[in-house]
Amino acid sequence: MPEADAFTRVYWDAAAEGRLLVRRCRACGRAHHYPREFCPHCWSEDVTWEPASGRATLYTWSVVHRNDLPPFGERTPYVAAVVDLAEGPRMMTEVVECADASRLRAGAELEVAFRDGMPVFRTRE
Repeated sequence: MPEADAFTRVYWDAAAEGRLLVRRCRACGRAHHYPREFCPHCWSEDVTWEPASGRATLYTWSVVHRNDLPPFGERTPYVAAVVDLAEGPRMMTEVVECADASRLRAGAELEVAFRDGMPVFRTRE
């Protein structure tokens, strides 16, 4: 788990409760992820937390068969992925509950799930 600091604690506390948050800029209206104290699009510091819908589409992925770093070595193989959140931002994550990764396709609809306080995604049936 990443170490929460005073700024990111809101994000990690929400994730522990099964809620995904993004940051939205009040100046330009765009959402962003990973959480930052400023908007990466217009540099405004007028940003706020907002609940995300939990919906995403698969942008790209890779099946990882070997990873020596704990705790990933115990989880191989796993699907590392980049998804486009419905709110607009792109997010690195993991696709879980995927029995056959060869059936994944770019543009596949996903929904957020949480594992040990971390947002992960699964295919929507």
